Amino acid sequence: MATTLTSTLVELDQLAPGQYELSYTLDTAYLSGQEATELLGGEVNAQAKLTLRASDFDLHIAVEGEVQVTCDRCLDPVSLPVEAEDRMEVEPDAKQLDLRWLAYELIIVNLPLTHSHPEGECNLQMQQLLQTHLCSAAPEDPEIQEMN
Repeated sequence: MATTLTSTLVELDQLAPGQYELSYTLDTAYLSGQEATELLGGEVNAQAKLTLRASDFDLHIAVEGEVQVTCDRCLDPVSLPVEAEDRMEVEPDAKQLDLRWLAYELIIVNLPLTHSHPEGECNLQMQQLLQTHLCSAAPEDPEIQEMN
């Protein structure tokens, strides 16, 4: 049976070998408060399961929720679902684990490369502005065709 942790900042050297669990939430204040973050906010539920053995530690973290980022097309906020999990071995000499930070990193590395609204849901004014600046294919150069 697992023991419930009381904090997301875990002092490993104060825990006896065994299994520990903690459920916690990363909210807008935490997500948007990280330095150089692309996250504007959101709410992500996290679950951490820590197994301490005599000489090493094993950590499993799962996250599920929604985050807000800037849309790559219209620059308005867009909500993206997040669902990921990871299992990692913790260095035997580690003294402390910051479970909130580890969940945050898991969210960041699992975001899609492009952030955009579903087709047709971007800011209409920005879409119209982008249309005025679209490049069309250049007419073919006759000199290039002659060389072929």
